[in-house]
Amino acid sequence: MLDFTAASVLDDAVTATSEPAPAGAADEDPLDAYSRVVTGVADRLGPAVVRIDVWKGKRAGRAGSGSGVIVAPDGLVLTNSHVVGGASRVELMTVDARNLTARVVGDDPHTDLALVRVDAPVTLPAANLGDSKKLRRGQLVVAIGNPLGFESTVTAGVISALGRSLRAQTGRLIDDVIQTDAALNPGNSGGPLASARGEVVGINTAVILGAQGICFAVAANTASFVLGELVRHGRVRRAFIGISAQQTAIPRRLQVAAGLAQDKAAMVTAVETGSPAADAGLMSGDMIVTLDGLPVTGSDDLIRILTGERIGRSVEVEVLRLGTLRSFRLVPGDGAAREAALRQAAGQEGRRG
Repeated sequence: MLDFTAASVLDDAVTATSEPAPAGAADEDPLDAYSRVVTGVADRLGPAVVRIDVWKGKRAGRAGSGSGVIVAPDGLVLTNSHVVGGASRVELMTVDARNLTARVVGDDPHTDLALVRVDAPVTLPAANLGDSKKLRRGQLVVAIGNPLGFESTVTAGVISALGRSLRAQTGRLIDDVIQTDAALNPGNSGGPLASARGEVVGINTAVILGAQGICFAVAANTASFVLGELVRHGRVRRAFIGISAQQTAIPRRLQVAAGLAQDKAAMVTAVETGSPAADAGLMSGDMIVTLDGLPVTGSDDLIRILTGERIGRSVEVEVLRLGTLRSFRLVPGDGAAREAALRQAAGQEGRRG
């Protein structure tokens, strides 16, 4: 856990606002320094956050609303799949009260992310996606969104945990999820979770009803990968190996003994029975360090590497198991075909019931 000292807060505040510190800043109260960080992020990132209103069906009324963050000046907006999925009509409201119609470019329910594009030619303030792999527990974060219809609401907190897994509405686990205690409510969904530098480090996605301060955001590195896939293809085609994983640090002695340059890996937390990973012999506790010759330093790397072109092709997986570097070969399956089969099986089970 990081020490949250006045000096560290003040340093973040200067970085976030890019303004010279006022006279006597060294003696500034820690709460004033904290306030300067949060207001700096709100001022910088706020104009790139929009309210999203959604209609489903031609005759139905408004189905709901959420938040989104502009990621390109020509009107690309990143949000949650559960906010805009299945929408027949989408409208955006900017902080300067501009109403813009938009369409869904692509939707990825498996990561609860979606991409929306404004219909009209526009130039809008855009946010930058940061590197979520650099985050640490205890780090200050700021959430901006439209909870319960209250527009441009700012809340702040810390990163409570990293590497969580969250089950999407499709039943698939979203890996590398950020847990935060920054207050989120219905309507915050799709809005940004930002670092003290004003970079988007996560897309807010879920809260646990009845809990206090347990909220989740899809990590920015996952969002960046999905964003690229949706822009290029309109969908995300994935290879499937059948594991859940989270980022872990490789102990220094194991790193040296194995001759590894990297100090992080993706630790297998669960292996699905009958999956390519299970057939190859992977086990819970294995630390994956490379996949198909590419370094793996977290579950976001697995997501990035396991793209459609690796479906049906034998790939090598290197893991650290009990301090020893071992190699396995497996053939990733088609994630979409597997999910379709699971849905069909579930439907047949329902009919039998």
